[in-house]
Amino acid sequence: MRFGLIAGNGRFPFLVLEGARRAGAEVAVAAIREETDPEIERAAERVTWVGIGQLGRMIRFFKREGVEKAIMAGQVKHVQIFSGALPDVRMLKMLLSLPRRNTDALIGGVAAELAREGIELIDSTYFIKDQLPAEGVLSKRSPSAAERADIEYGLEVAREIARLDLGQTIVVRARACVAVEAMEGTDETVRRAGRLAKGRLTVVKVAKPNQDMRFDVPVVGLPTVETMVEAGATCLCLTAGKTLMFDREEMLRLADRHRIAVVAV
Repeated sequence: MRFGLIAGNGRFPFLVLEGARRAGAEVAVAAIREETDPEIERAAERVTWVGIGQLGRMIRFFKREGVEKAIMAGQVKHVQIFSGALPDVRMLKMLLSLPRRNTDALIGGVAAELAREGIELIDSTYFIKDQLPAEGVLSKRSPSAAERADIEYGLEVAREIARLDLGQTIVVRARACVAVEAMEGTDETVRRAGRLAKGRLTVVKVAKPNQDMRFDVPVVGLPTVETMVEAGATCLCLTAGKTLMFDREEMLRLADRHRIAVVAV
């Protein structure tokens, strides 16, 4: 059986390909023209490029390749929906059928269209379960009492915005919400918080209450910590078992170098 990979931006698609290679699985990649790193062509043997709205083209490619199970990996920025890209007929019909256009509805619509063609969208961490952290303190430094208070408050707020499918990240200082993620993504949310309240910031990034591991799984990595350093953030809280940590060892070394506490709850 050949797997299909819908590749968005960042390193996530490449890690899936590495995991699939270790497992001896063949993968056909549908690369998103507006998002995917062109290096994907070197990492995979079978690649086709599709526009953000070319759902029909992507499905036809997977059918030709004999794909029965597909993985969605890498962010496709929500703002791309409003970029002026022209959807094909299949994508247009799917969009018109949706009651709303939040992340869950959009990707759920794509999953439903794949299912109609006998292609099952599966857990995006299928080949990289080792990238999910267990509960506990992951850095050398544990959160301070003040940071733990910010985490407790931040989790309450972050879980609510995640439940509403608005975003996954909030930034807190002294038990006050400094920034809430919307369409801009985690790094931009942290940068905005840094401009508003430089220093002693706690970043809380959570999975949704009923996180669908097929898509929109929370991701952190080296750029997350680099952005935190830039913004003066001192603590990062993640959802254990449901947040992907890319370049984990390097990420935690950088956090330790800057005395940033990292904890999974």
